[in-house]
Amino acid sequence: MAIGAIELKKITDSVWEIPKTGDMLVPGRIYADEDSVKGLLRDYEDKKTGGFTPALKQVANVACLPGIEKASLAMADIHPGYGFAIGGVGAFDMARGVISVAGVGFDINCGVRVLKTPLHRNDVEPLKETIANQLFRDVPAGVGSTGEIKLKEAEIDELLVKGSAFVVDRGYGFADDLEYTEERGAVADARPENVSHRAKERQFRQVGTLGSGNHYLEVQWVEEVYDQAAATAYGIEKDQILIAIHCGSRALGHQIGTDYLKTLEEASRKYSIPIRDRELVCAPINSDEGRRYLSAVNCGINCAFANRQAISHLARLAFARVTGIKPVDIRLLYDVAHNTCKIETHTVDGKNKKLLVHRKGATRAFGPGRDEVPEAFRAAGQPLLVGGTMGTASYILRGTEKGMEDCFGSAVHGAGRALSRMQAKRQWRGSDIIAELREKGIIIKTRNKSDVAEEAPGAYKDVDSVVGIMHNSGVNHRVARLRPLVCVKG
Repeated sequence: MAIGAIELKKITDSVWEIPKTGDMLVPGRIYADEDSVKGLLRDYEDKKTGGFTPALKQVANVACLPGIEKASLAMADIHPGYGFAIGGVGAFDMARGVISVAGVGFDINCGVRVLKTPLHRNDVEPLKETIANQLFRDVPAGVGSTGEIKLKEAEIDELLVKGSAFVVDRGYGFADDLEYTEERGAVADARPENVSHRAKERQFRQVGTLGSGNHYLEVQWVEEVYDQAAATAYGIEKDQILIAIHCGSRALGHQIGTDYLKTLEEASRKYSIPIRDRELVCAPINSDEGRRYLSAVNCGINCAFANRQAISHLARLAFARVTGIKPVDIRLLYDVAHNTCKIETHTVDGKNKKLLVHRKGATRAFGPGRDEVPEAFRAAGQPLLVGGTMGTASYILRGTEKGMEDCFGSAVHGAGRALSRMQAKRQWRGSDIIAELREKGIIIKTRNKSDVAEEAPGAYKDVDSVVGIMHNSGVNHRVARLRPLVCVKG
C-alpha cells in the first residue's frame, strides 16, 4: 500500500515495512493488520492527527537518526506522539548513536504494576463499592495531588538514586517487591546533580500520588487464561482479583523532559545532526549533553518506580481494611516501564552488542532465559502488563525469543489512542461515561470528570485487536485477559 511519499510493504499478516529511502538509514517496521494500516495511511493523507506529525512519518523520521540499528519500530498500539510515535522503539549504537527526549517522553517511566490478591471475583463483587471509596480516599490522585511522603532536597536525591528501595526502607511495601520490579526498582548511573532544582522541587510532595490523565488504579479480575504454564509461573488463575497501577514520574519527569529539550536542541546544532521534526532533537550518546540527559532519565526512572511502590503500599492497606486480608497477602506480580531509554545487550548480526534502546509507549519484553527476568519467571519469559481501557479489558502477555530477535525484546504498552484527547472531549461527557460503565458493573471514581471523557473507551483502539496483532506476530504471547471492576482516576 502507498500514499503520497509513504509506501508500506506487507511482510506478513502482522508486520509491514516502510522501505529504506532518502535519508533513512534503516527501514521502518510496523506491527499492524490491514485495517490498522488503512487507518495509518488515512491519517497520513488527511493529517487528522490532533496537531501531531502523522505516526508513519514519525517512524520514517526516526529511521534517519544517526546510529540506529535494524529498523525504526512501531508496536501495534502506534499513534502520533512528540517526535517518536507512541508505541515507537529505536535502538542505537553506543558509539555512533544518539539519545532523544522524544524517544522517552515527558512522563519518564510511566509504567504498570500489578498486584495479585488471594481473592476471587465472587469475594469482591459485594464489596466493590466500598473498595472503590476506600481506594479513592487513601490514594492521592489528580493534578497537583500530594502524598504522605514529604521530602527535603537531600532526601529526594537519595530517592532518585535508590528508587523503590528508598520507600521500602521506610516501610512502604516488602523487600521481595524489589525482586519483581524491572531493574529491581532502580537503574544505575542516576545522577541527581543533573536534575534541576525546579524538577526536584516539583516532586517534594508527590511521591505516592497517582496523577491525572490516563493514569489509574484499577481492581481487575482474570476473565480468561490463554497460557496455563505461564499463568502458573506468574501465580495467577481464572477469576482471581488483581490490582493494577498505571502512573509515572509525575512532575519531576515532565520537568526533566522540558529542561533537556532545550539542551538537546542546542546539541543538535552543535553536532550538526539533521532534525526532521523539532521534537526529535538529540545528542550523541557519548557527548557531555547525552550523558547528562541519560543520567537524568535514570533519575526519573527511579522516581517512578518509587512512586508506584508507595502507591502499592497505600492500595494494600485500603484493600485490607475492606476485605480483612493482610497486606502481606497481596503480592507483587510485576512492575514494568513503558517510557524509557536504557542500555541493554542485544544480538545484532549474530553478535552481542550494547545498545541504547528507546521505548516510547512501548514495554520491555524480554524472552525466556534472560538474567534480567526474575528467576521464577525465567522459563516463561518476562510478564508484560498491557493496559486497555476502563470499560474493556487489559492483558498480561509474555516475552518471546522471537521478540528478542525482531524488536529488541519490546512489546505494546496499551490499546493506543484512536482519537486525541480534544476529539474525545468533544464527543463524550465524563458523567455519561461514568453512568454507562456503572450499568456494566464497573465503578469509576474520579476528581475530574473531563479526564474521564478524554479516556472514554471509544477514544482507544480495540485492545483485543492490538494484542492479537502482537500475539500473531509471535513477538508477544497472550497469557491472560483481565476485566475491570473498579477504576480510580485523578
